[in-house]
Amino acid sequence: MGSTDSKLNFRKAVIQLTTKTQPVEATDDAFWDQFWADTTTTVQDVFALVPAAEIRAVREESPSNLATLCYKAVEKLVQGAESGCPTEREKQVILNCTRILSRILPYIFEDQDWRGFFWSTVPGAGRTDELDDDDGARPLAESLLLAIADLLFCPDFTVHSHKRGPDSVESMQSIDSCEYIWEAGVGFAQSPPLNYIHDLNRTELLRLLLTCFSEAMYLPPSSDNSVLNPWVTFFCSTENRHALPLFTSLLNVVCAYDPVGYGIPYNHLLFSDYREQLVEQAVQILIVTLEHDGGVPHRPASPSSMEEQESTGPENLFVNYLSRIHREEDFDFVLKGLARLLTNPLTQTYLPNSTKKIQFHQELLVLFWKLCDFNKKFLFFVLKSSDVLDILVPILYYLNDARADQSRVGLMHIGVFILLLLSGERNFGVRLNKPYSVHVPMDIPVFTGTHADLLIVVFHKIITTGHQRLQPLFDCLLTIVVNVSPYLKSLSMVAANKLLHLLEAFSTSWFLFSAAQNHHLVFFLLEAFNNIIQYQFDGNCNLVYAIIRKRNVFHQLANMPSDSASIQKALQRKRKSPDVISRTSSQETVSMEGSHPAVPAEPGTLKTSLVAIPGIDKLTEKSQVSEDGTMVSVPKTDSPHTVPTDQSAAAGTSDTESNSGRDNEVSVYLAECGTDLDSPFLSQVLSWKCKLPLQTIMRLLQVLVPQVEKICIDKGLTDESEILKFLQHGTLVGLLPVPHPILIRKYQANAGTAMWFRTYMWGVVYLRNVDPPIWYDTDVRLFEIQRM
Repeated sequence: MGSTDSKLNFRKAVIQLTTKTQPVEATDDAFWDQFWADTTTTVQDVFALVPAAEIRAVREESPSNLATLCYKAVEKLVQGAESGCPTEREKQVILNCTRILSRILPYIFEDQDWRGFFWSTVPGAGRTDELDDDDGARPLAESLLLAIADLLFCPDFTVHSHKRGPDSVESMQSIDSCEYIWEAGVGFAQSPPLNYIHDLNRTELLRLLLTCFSEAMYLPPSSDNSVLNPWVTFFCSTENRHALPLFTSLLNVVCAYDPVGYGIPYNHLLFSDYREQLVEQAVQILIVTLEHDGGVPHRPASPSSMEEQESTGPENLFVNYLSRIHREEDFDFVLKGLARLLTNPLTQTYLPNSTKKIQFHQELLVLFWKLCDFNKKFLFFVLKSSDVLDILVPILYYLNDARADQSRVGLMHIGVFILLLLSGERNFGVRLNKPYSVHVPMDIPVFTGTHADLLIVVFHKIITTGHQRLQPLFDCLLTIVVNVSPYLKSLSMVAANKLLHLLEAFSTSWFLFSAAQNHHLVFFLLEAFNNIIQYQFDGNCNLVYAIIRKRNVFHQLANMPSDSASIQKALQRKRKSPDVISRTSSQETVSMEGSHPAVPAEPGTLKTSLVAIPGIDKLTEKSQVSEDGTMVSVPKTDSPHTVPTDQSAAAGTSDTESNSGRDNEVSVYLAECGTDLDSPFLSQVLSWKCKLPLQTIMRLLQVLVPQVEKICIDKGLTDESEILKFLQHGTLVGLLPVPHPILIRKYQANAGTAMWFRTYMWGVVYLRNVDPPIWYDTDVRLFEIQRM
């Protein structure tokens, strides 16, 4: 009964706030205490009892009341942080203020006029003790952020107390929070006892922190990276004395989490796992804070070395700490933790649904990306051993699983970006040669081979059976294949046939001519074949055999017409013929055991829009591998892969734009071409046609085809195993052109991808926080929300 009464009182206070026309004095504690005195409201109650319409009404009609409510709630948090919340009542007040601020802040951010409110000081509102001079001058936002940081290390509230005797008191001002790190791991050896109350309290405070940082959602997309989020900038600066222990706590809590628990089947159905909620909030705080590099590259350097430190602006300590992790045991802890969590949804047991499946793999992928991006030693550690495959396999699983679901297009992008980053390093290609034996349930052809085969088979599946909005990613997928190709020792027959099928599909005349950049895909595939033939011929008899079998594809490419009439005919033929890039009707359609094909998004699924990704030439930087194995940067030239400027927009289609197939492009080119042989399009076709890298493959066919045909006739062979045996022992030494230098396209950061990551990351955070729905139905401007 008491619970109902208290909710009723809380609701009455909200109604009073919206109906009072006169401002309520800040000193009227009896009125304001109604909002946080109650002991039974939950965060869900607060969201239900404070409707959006009423928050907006107070904001418009009684702005001073809303300002006072925010100020008083922050004041309570500051007082709690100073006193250390010794009583249960004080702890409850802190939680209630935290929930109210989490509810109100998005409505402050959505109104441009209100955004500066928290960065102002409240006149006359400072307390009248000795802290007034110190604290009264602080903007409200800074007081709030420092109070949250203090409260996250408050003994007996969010951390285990170190008190020895009943009389010893831990002063919040003198506490060394490095002794109270939440979990053992990076830089901390002791694991404090698990306490679900502490986990719940931390989760509530982190939710408020994430809400503070979410001001970024209410600003339109901008590629100007020098505009920093003031909340994140302050929180990650030296002003926050808890920055290091908090960063360490968040990272360790995430990487130490094991959702399997005690291994008892179905235990997640019997007990609530409070640690999972905490881990989810922790990883979201990490990715949001690490998105800011502190503005260092964007500020002009001062000519004076004395002033240089000041000119770089506030340093982001979270990025700094992440980049300075260097001990092998720390790298091992982080990598094993992330691999365990990413693999969790893939684990199969004999009892269906007996193990807990986590849902925050997208945030984990962004965190892994940040680790590799900011800490090159970590990237090299990942690639030093086969452990990188424990990250690769789940990524391929997610890519394959999400390929037909339009609401998960962002997941497809982040997975491909990570593989593009890894593929720029030689060790990644070498690691792919490890046999693939742990069969994860995926609807892909059964094969016996290596992780390279798995990668190629999954990429083929994405390109041939994914939805059409993935077309901007085709360049990235094939760039990854090209980057690893010089190191692939032995492709399986299944993977070899998949690559040849892609070449066959991409080299048809109608596809080549239907968009200005389509020929890139053929160039990438030919480059991959050339790399394997030149550098790994000995073990790749399957690929050589597949090339010989499909030799007509190469001959057609070499003799491709480039006159206006033939191009028109090819484009018109497309209208009558079915799409050639589709599932092959081969004997390889048997799927992995226990697998299920991807399903499209269920009706009613929410998705957030993404900005367009830059073309592959903007995403990558060419490096040449010299004889001693070092990388040498290649200066940019107008290579056949470079998209002309007027076409570059087509290379990355925004997720919000309609991309319903190639028909529109085809009709545009039909209209453009006409019969004018001097049209820019025709001259472009002629320019890339003469650069097709067919010399190596043509030489291989010229030497091997007569030999294979002779064996077949002489021995009356129809069995391909005998031909493969012959090819296995064959050699082309001295017969092929001089090996070309290995060219690697390394991922390079740019403003376009930085903007993409910002919209993707906040889109994920928006969609994942549904209980309570922090930002639902507010006027978000960073992305659009669409219902599928």
